[in-house]
This record gives sequence, C-alpha cells and structure tokens, in this order.
Amino acid sequence: MQQMNGVGSNIKALESGRRRLRWPFDAVLRFLGLVFTLVAAVVVGADNESKIISVTLIKSLPPIHFYASAKWQYLSAFKYFVVSNCIACAYAAVSLVYSVATKGYKDNPMKWMLLMTFDLIMVGLLFSADGAAAAIGVIGRAGNSHMQWIKVCGFFEGYCHHFTAALVISIAGSVMFLCLVVLSALNLYKK
Repeated sequence: MQQMNGVGSNIKALESGRRRLRWPFDAVLRFLGLVFTLVAAVVVGADNESKIISVTLIKSLPPIHFYASAKWQYLSAFKYFVVSNCIACAYAAVSLVYSVATKGYKDNPMKWMLLMTFDLIMVGLLFSADGAAAAIGVIGRAGNSHMQWIKVCGFFEGYCHHFTAALVISIAGSVMFLCLVVLSALNLYKK
C-alpha cells in the first residue's frame, strides 16, 4: 500500500495486475498468428494438382488431350501469398519468444512501440497478400469472359478448395495481427 498525503492507495497493485492480465492475450494472439500463417503457407506450398484435360476446339474434330498441372509457383500473386505468410510466421515466432521472455511487462514503451510497428507491418503485408491471392482466386473460379480467361477451378477443383481454405486461414492470421496492434495501442494509450 502506498501512502500519499496520509491516505493509503492500492493503485499500483491494480495496474500491475492489469499488466499481467494483458500478457497472456498478447502471447496467445502471437501463437495463433504463428499457427494460422504457418498452416496457410504449408497448405498452399504443398498444394498441386495434375490432370489430363480434354479440349474441343471444333465440334467436328475429336477433342485434344493435354497434361496440365496447377501449382502455386505459376502465379506471382500466389508466390507473394506464400512468402508473406512465411515472413509473418517467422516474425510471429520471434515476437512470441520476446513476449514470453519479457512476460508482457512493458517497462520500455519504445520497445513495445517498435513491436507494435512490426505488427502493423505484418497486418499490411498479410492483408495485401490475401487480397492479391483472392483476386486471382476469383478469376480462377469464375473466369473472365471479356479477357477470354477460362474457369480454371472447373478443371482443378481440389487445388481451388485447398487454396480457398488456406486463404481463409491466412485471413484469420491477419486478424490475429490486427488484434495485436489494437491490444498494443490500448496498452500504450493507458500508460
């Protein structure tokens, strides 16, 4: 109990209790961000599908058969998606270790401001990668009649389903990093 002008106060005890309660949320969000981005990167990185596809150019001719495969390496947006999720996963691992080592005590606001800045960079990186990959995914699923792009997901259904699941998981990882930014901003604001 602190004495101020003869009056006892437990304010410091309450503040340190609040600080301790924020730490597990920070660590849990970092862990979930790590897991979601890792799973998204692995699912897309391991996803490929190959088929023999038949195409009829003219009705009077027999169909042409050719071997085709779908891999994430074929599109730059999917490369960006995988690399961004790998970067965010590595950052989440490093920041989780830092968060656990310091147990959430924010004695140096500048260090936590730097951590919040990197969290914000991860939010931007992940949401931009998710948006780019989703745009290509929509074209793959629906095609584009104006550009004469065919529906790829009609041929490679398994590939498209796996990618859609990875995209949803990556968006969940992006939301975890966004929650970290909000949590850090609230913690810095209350100081």
